[in-house]
Amino acid sequence: MKFAIAGGTGTLGKATVLAAQERGHNTVVLARSRGIDITVPEQVTPALEGVDAVIDASSVATMDAKESVRFFGKATRTLLAAEQEHGIGHHVAVSIIGAARINAGYYAGKATQEKILRGLSGGWSILRAAQFHDFALQFEDRYAFANIRLVPRMRAQPVSVDEVAAALLEIVEGGPQGLAPDIAGPQEERMADMVRRYLSVKNSPNRALEIPLPGRLGRGLRDGSLVAGPHARLGTQTYNEWLATQL
Repeated sequence: MKFAIAGGTGTLGKATVLAAQERGHNTVVLARSRGIDITVPEQVTPALEGVDAVIDASSVATMDAKESVRFFGKATRTLLAAEQEHGIGHHVAVSIIGAARINAGYYAGKATQEKILRGLSGGWSILRAAQFHDFALQFEDRYAFANIRLVPRMRAQPVSVDEVAAALLEIVEGGPQGLAPDIAGPQEERMADMVRRYLSVKNSPNRALEIPLPGRLGRGLRDGSLVAGPHARLGTQTYNEWLATQL
């Protein structure tokens, strides 16, 4: 099969491209660095020639709800329109566990993406995943004050990016299934503890300070909205096992 992978140069995108190629599939990477902006129809449509399915693993670097909604809304509609023109019958999107429930900040864009797809009569699959193990790394140099790194009070269930990529391939090979079972890691973690352990492994002089964020976003991070429910598929690699690979 031939798959187009939106966001194919990102963390999940690269893992998905590699997994697809290892399974004998052909891949087309849709990314700005490859000259394809997935919000621009004139760039997306010709790139989908001969494609059997589209995997949307794209992301946007923002925590602003309006910007996130704008990006995911336009990108999803652009991809779907191009798929329709080429008769492509399967669109697979990666969302986040709890994003539709929180519907604030970055997660508002993912909620919009889900709403668009769930409004279709068929031909789509959504895989909701927990945060990847390397999510904690973003706090090493961001939200900094002197040697303090501010980390939101957050419950997470980090999952291996390779295990998410493998799950995506199973979905795209199997055909449209609507909402697929969520995927998360084998155990729950506190984000601040994850950051502290990462800083320790890196012998960093920085310290992590946990703070509660206000509003709907903060509540969603704290109340377990982002952790797996009883019917989720659980990966096998723990955060500590992944961290050992970073030494």
